[in-house]
Amino acid sequence: MLGCNSHKYYSTLYPRRPRTKRIKLRRLFTGLWRHPDFLKLWTGETISLLGSQVTILAMPLVAILTLDATPFQMGVLGTLQYIPWLLIGLAAGAWVDRMRRRTVLVAADIGRAALLGFIPFAAVAGVLKLEYLYGIAFLVGILNVFFDVAYTAFLPTLIPRKQLVEGNSKLSVSASIAEIAGPGIAGGLVQWLTAPLAIVADAVSFLVSAVSLAWIGASEPGIIPADGSRNILAEIREGLRLVFLNPILRTFAVASVTCNFFIDVHLAVFVLYAMRGLEITPVTLGAIYAVGSVGGLLGSIVANRLANGLGLGRIIVGMQILITLAMAAIPLSGMRAGIAVPVIALAEAVWGFAAVVYIVNTVSLRQVITPDRLQARAAASVRFVTWGVAPLGFLLGGILGERIGLKTTLLVAVCGPLMSIFFLLSSPVPRLRKLPASEAVLEPPVSTV
Repeated sequence: MLGCNSHKYYSTLYPRRPRTKRIKLRRLFTGLWRHPDFLKLWTGETISLLGSQVTILAMPLVAILTLDATPFQMGVLGTLQYIPWLLIGLAAGAWVDRMRRRTVLVAADIGRAALLGFIPFAAVAGVLKLEYLYGIAFLVGILNVFFDVAYTAFLPTLIPRKQLVEGNSKLSVSASIAEIAGPGIAGGLVQWLTAPLAIVADAVSFLVSAVSLAWIGASEPGIIPADGSRNILAEIREGLRLVFLNPILRTFAVASVTCNFFIDVHLAVFVLYAMRGLEITPVTLGAIYAVGSVGGLLGSIVANRLANGLGLGRIIVGMQILITLAMAAIPLSGMRAGIAVPVIALAEAVWGFAAVVYIVNTVSLRQVITPDRLQARAAASVRFVTWGVAPLGFLLGGILGERIGLKTTLLVAVCGPLMSIFFLLSSPVPRLRKLPASEAVLEPPVSTV
């Protein structure tokens, strides 16, 4: 008998194969790849984003192709989607900080699925009107407010703060992949099924997202029950003070509100410019968005590396410069589709790359330095001003499109990112080297009033 040393004997005869490949595979799946609840969140959001890309293209095409909307009516449609940020944005932040954020997310997904599902139903029944589209856009906008605020606040409670950049980067990868595949799918669905029926895909995607979110098992720490004894106005002021009394967060808010206002002027007329000015088909327009979104995917992958290698502040300013150049290239591309299409696609790619790198790093910074109890209010305060201007931007874009023409309106829109560059350069942002330590959270200063 070989006894207790038999394993040495057999190991000599039959040595184990090296496990280098398995080790390398394990090294690839580290960090949040091993976080089951984040993967559920990520999966649901990826599917939802893919469906939303269909609506982003199909909703304006319903207005243009099915309901023959004018430039001003297109501006009104965009206005109604974003005006809820002005009406309830700040209050939504305070309310969400009182609730279980996952519950808010699931409810918002179910509500958006029901509302968007009405559009193809009304189209098939022959009763779809522009007024119905206005109402649905407004109600979906309200649910978007609650979802976006709750989503931004939920992530820091689900994963460690040191992994926020990784988490935001992965979510941005999903957004970029959705933007690559979504417009092409949307263009095909619109052309084959008509624009109203294409929106069914988005309604289904919201239901899938709701199931994924409900499946998450982690509990949310530190949620304050809504007992009605607290002053909601005082809570709103607390979130505003956090953002606007900090020089870094204040700069981001001012730069974003300036840039976003004019981006919305651009968005109000861009589809009309492409469809009527350049005579681009829905499939080609979807392909332009898809090709342009490759830049966003690349930005998601390298956002953290760029900030670590070149400095956080320099990257933020540099990305704003790239956004400005990309916006200027679109109206300067010419009026012939054969020339304009590749130029616009390249500009969209540069824009997508720069916007994602900018957003990943600025949002991660805000999440790192904001206490958990104020996450929703901080997000709502920033988005109240940055997205709250969207109604005015869309409205102005629609008016300018009718008064001075679509191409000239797109040129006017370049003013926004130009001014944002100035605000960033005149602030402490360019001197930022990296994200602060996770313990360096801010508390809003005590009011002296």
